[in-house]
Amino acid sequence: MNGHIHRFTSLFRWLVGPLLSAWVASRYGAGAGLAVLAIFVAGPALVMLPSFLALRFFPPAPGLPAAAWRDLLAAWWREVIAVTRVFNWDQPWRAQRFPDHLPADTRAPRGVMLLHGYSCNRGLWNAWMQRLRADGIPYIAVTQEPAFGSIDLYAPTIDEAMRRLQALTGTPPLIVAHSMGGLSARAWWRSVGHAPDRIHRILTLGTPHRGTLLARLGSTVNARQMRDDSPWLLQLAEEEPHNLGGHFDCLYGHCDQIVFPSETALLPGARELHLPARGHLQLVFEPQAYDRAIQLVHAAPVDPGIRPQPSAPRAGSDPARYSQTMP
Repeated sequence: MNGHIHRFTSLFRWLVGPLLSAWVASRYGAGAGLAVLAIFVAGPALVMLPSFLALRFFPPAPGLPAAAWRDLLAAWWREVIAVTRVFNWDQPWRAQRFPDHLPADTRAPRGVMLLHGYSCNRGLWNAWMQRLRADGIPYIAVTQEPAFGSIDLYAPTIDEAMRRLQALTGTPPLIVAHSMGGLSARAWWRSVGHAPDRIHRILTLGTPHRGTLLARLGSTVNARQMRDDSPWLLQLAEEEPHNLGGHFDCLYGHCDQIVFPSETALLPGARELHLPARGHLQLVFEPQAYDRAIQLVHAAPVDPGIRPQPSAPRAGSDPARYSQTMP
């Protein structure tokens, strides 16, 4: 179902758009036809621009300056490229291009579980799947369905994949999750009783851990769950152990046009990794995100009761928080 939605929207934009433009040109002239075509081609980019510019007026996470105009424009352009790639190619047409990689003779210390975000599918991770296979690291990337159902419904699919990876290597996998996927990981862990032997670490990329204002515009079940004051999020947090953040690395950016205010992407006690001038989807394609995942694959388990100390604290940041700004 998820892939069908993406194929339909992609075909609508790239087939219906030119056909409609041709019809308008035949009726009202070439200028009108080109204007309609420009709307289909450039419309999504122009629609996204105000959401980036508005971030200039939102308070950043503690210790960060307000996003500069040049950073917001750079983030917008990077996001246009990422959105075009993901929603018009990888997810509609190449979601099954790279199968899960579960080699019986693997020597990797652990596998990687890849969880996509809202309105996406496993095709989001195509670049990661290529690199993980080349690096000899087992992985499973699932498509979370129903696409617009409750986040709790994804737990059984995640649990089955986590068990397969752990059976392969003998160690709990690393979870890498984009956006809503980080909440799916938390909901899954709650469903297994927060068992410490089922989890290594969770790397979240732009996850609305404390909700996002933008979700107030959504009407689907999982969109409503991601609202900043949703009963679902409040109950999830209430039922989690106090040291939950010790299992998390939270990569985020104050130019994220989807998850804002930016500090909602952070969990208390987690390692905080800030990427400037990147939009929401672009976080997936940053080399720093993949590099951090590989570090965590090879890292020894961390005692969540001990907070790691930063090697270089961010200027102006709270010294009690582990934080790092990445280039």
